[in-house]
Parts: sequence; C-alpha cells; structure tokens
Amino acid sequence: MTRGLGGESPSNIASYPKGLDMPADKRQLIEVAQGNDAEKQVIEVLRQLPDQDFETMADVMKAYGEVERNRS
Repeated sequence: MTRGLGGESPSNIASYPKGLDMPADKRQLIEVAQGNDAEKQVIEVLRQLPDQDFETMADVMKAYGEVERNRS
C-alpha cells in the first residue's frame, strides 16, 4: 500500500484508536484499533511502536514518524 494513501497514512493511524482514553500504552492502542476494525496495515504499524505510555495522540504520531523513518 502506498505510504500516505491507505491504511498506513498518519490520519488513518490516528483514526482507529478513536474512543481511547489517553494516556494509553501500545497494547491498549492495538486493542482499541482492532475493536474499531482497523486494517491489517494499521495494526502492523501500531505493533512497531515502542513499548511505552503515550500521553496524547500527538505522542503516538511522533512515534509513528520514527517508525516510518526507520523503515525507509
């Protein structure tokens, strides 16, 4: 899937944990995203995030950016 256009776009990553109370850890992000029928690509990206607590969705997006930089 093209980066920035499908399941892996930052807006898609941010939309699937909808309804999640922050702060949250990676496990909680994945569970809520799965409950919101996230695409397989989204779950895979979330699994690559560091094992940490995320205070805000901005923290999740920062970690996502780091994962993307490391994948390039």
